[in-house]
Amino acid sequence: MYELCDVSRSFDGTAVVERVDLAIEAGKTTVLIGPSGCGKSTLLRLMLGLIAPGSGTVKFEGAQVTPLSAPALRRRMGYVIQGGGLFPHLTARENVALLARHLGWERERIDARIESLARLAQIAPDVWERYPIRISGGQQQRIALLRALMLDPDVLLLDEPLGALDPIVRADLQEELKEVFDTLRKSVVLVTHDMSEAAFFADTIVLMKRGRIVQSGTFRELDESPEDPFVTRFIRAQRSFAAG
Repeated sequence: MYELCDVSRSFDGTAVVERVDLAIEAGKTTVLIGPSGCGKSTLLRLMLGLIAPGSGTVKFEGAQVTPLSAPALRRRMGYVIQGGGLFPHLTARENVALLARHLGWERERIDARIESLARLAQIAPDVWERYPIRISGGQQQRIALLRALMLDPDVLLLDEPLGALDPIVRADLQEELKEVFDTLRKSVVLVTHDMSEAAFFADTIVLMKRGRIVQSGTFRELDESPEDPFVTRFIRAQRSFAAG
């Protein structure tokens, strides 16, 4: 799905992503994890073509992601930013339908797609005509996910989509998201700082530190066969998960 080759990116002379090689497998969920400032969100934005690498190449299904190609390629990518990013002046329905309307979809097609997505994400009928301020944080995240799915993208990219939610709502949404991923069989790239969340979702975990990939693999591989002392420290630091 994605192939990143020797990718680096700096801001104001500071390396944020440094010489990263990474292949994202189609139909699987890959989780990027690491401490704050390790470059995981920057890596996601590089995949989206929102920023360009300083060096190296990013390819999406064989096509190089460049400032010229990125706008068209992004129509095949669904993106959920931290906090959901819903437009406050649009209703839930209008937020979900925004890109489809921009591309000139007919009303009947939009309505049919929204109806299908509503069943998938268990959105109550009374939510659709509310503005974001009038719906719960959990419902806002569901709406943000459906907006990302509206054009039936080849890949979903999610940047800490559940980070601002309370633990009970977050646990419920984790279950719902996992069911959506399994049902749609989408390729997914998810950013989180929570190892328990990474272990729950991931086919492959990519652990980063200071702009570099320290180790990638299943949680069991990272836990039982760490390739660097940092891997063990990071896992052990998340005591609530380690205790379980």
